[in-house]
Amino acid sequence: MLNRFVLVVVFVPLAVVLIALAVANRELVAFTLDPFNPGNPALTLNLPLFVFLFLALGLGMIVGSMATWVKQGRYRKLARQRGMEAENLRQAVSRPPAAPQGSSLPKPTN
Repeated sequence: MLNRFVLVVVFVPLAVVLIALAVANRELVAFTLDPFNPGNPALTLNLPLFVFLFLALGLGMIVGSMATWVKQGRYRKLARQRGMEAENLRQAVSRPPAAPQGSSLPKPTN
């Protein structure tokens, strides 16, 4: 039920906005990678503006995701360490008690 709600409330309007953006920005624009010679055809891309907008959106999502992943690395490491400690404790509890080393009690006499 929640998935359908998120789909209808978030993704459908987002899709409508992105489609409208793509239709409104169909004109070709030049994107050049050489700031000193903007007319260089070897380093210039002529694509519709919405392609550049979607590429920037995707790149921003990837960079943001990577930054979040790197920032949360110490918490993942701590969770792994605590998980190993908990596993070691579980194994120690599940093992039968070790037999005593040597005789601490005197042997019975008949």
